[in-house]
Amino acid sequence: MPVYSADLIYTLVHPEPLSNYGIETDASGKIISIGPLEQYQASWGEVYHSEGIIVPGFVNAHCHLELSHMKGLIPAGTGLIEFIKNVVTRRGERPMEDILIEISKSEDEMIQTGIVAVGDISNQVDTFLQKSLGRIRYHTFVEAFDLLQNDRTEIEINKSQAILDQLSGPEGHKKSLVPHAPYSVSRTMFKLLNDKNNRNTSVSIHHQETLDENQFMFNKTGGLMEFYNSLNLNLNDFNPIGAMSSRQVIDLMDAGRRTLLVHNTMSTPQDINAIHAWNPNTFWVTCPNANLYIENRLPFYKYFMDQDAAVCIGTDSLASNWQLSILEEMKTIQRYQSYVPWNRLLQWATLNGALALGFEKDLGSLEVGKTPGLVNIFPFDSVGQKLGPYSRATRLI
Repeated sequence: MPVYSADLIYTLVHPEPLSNYGIETDASGKIISIGPLEQYQASWGEVYHSEGIIVPGFVNAHCHLELSHMKGLIPAGTGLIEFIKNVVTRRGERPMEDILIEISKSEDEMIQTGIVAVGDISNQVDTFLQKSLGRIRYHTFVEAFDLLQNDRTEIEINKSQAILDQLSGPEGHKKSLVPHAPYSVSRTMFKLLNDKNNRNTSVSIHHQETLDENQFMFNKTGGLMEFYNSLNLNLNDFNPIGAMSSRQVIDLMDAGRRTLLVHNTMSTPQDINAIHAWNPNTFWVTCPNANLYIENRLPFYKYFMDQDAAVCIGTDSLASNWQLSILEEMKTIQRYQSYVPWNRLLQWATLNGALALGFEKDLGSLEVGKTPGLVNIFPFDSVGQKLGPYSRATRLI
């Protein structure tokens, strides 16, 4: 059985990293034992040693893999509303053959940089063939939205359900039907979606990504109102709630489910506290590079740390990012908000994502019996507990 070691091993179980330890795995990558190096050297002789550190495989808690063919098509810094317009109007510019090739290449990139599981958003079936290969563990969230048009609610839910029904992945993959965002889903659709999934299934929603979202939900003004007007959509069915969009989540989503709130760029301590009171099993997904790409803005992570929020990390899509790498997202957080401790940042990138997607039995930490993947990060500043600009992640198994 192969044995892997590094200068330090972060298990996400032990409070401190392990030094002079090894990890024994079987051919499938399942961890057989974790122990002092001497015991393996005595029995095996050869140990695969890496400079730097070994950590569990990363979990990309939010991705749009189906948009991989749009890399570089949308200029950075346009704001969310202009970004959405570009996605809607330009996603069909390339032939399906090219789209499938780019999806495969993007999955390769994620595997090579240590990602073992993905919470992936799907609006179409384009990624389903790739997912059927079973190279990465996926929880696929098929989004539904009716753009606040009650006469379209049933039609749109049926369309999304038909997409979901076409997904049949390897054993262990998960799927659910979820609302897109508070500003794009009617109250009727929210209530119908609550009944579509098993209670043990995770659900996801884009949340407080832009100031326009809160403004629209509060009093039906701002950029999103202009967006709906540009589509000639009647919003007579929508009544503003006189509160931030987190109130829509609390009022209309099921508090009994694992819920991933994605982006949270505008979330305040009051929002976080109210959400936690509503559903303690909430996960706050941050996609820092995408937030910078679209609106040049990041969440204030101290708000989440102060309330011990379960933060996860995602990459969003190549339409809104320069790469699909959790390590690069971690570097961005350390670059702009360096007060986030390394141990907590690593938990955001691994264990929290596994818990959010329901993969914690196998992934997220280095424990006997799990198959979490082993990732080597080098170089790593073990004294300062931080990544450097040239740190790279390499998948060992």
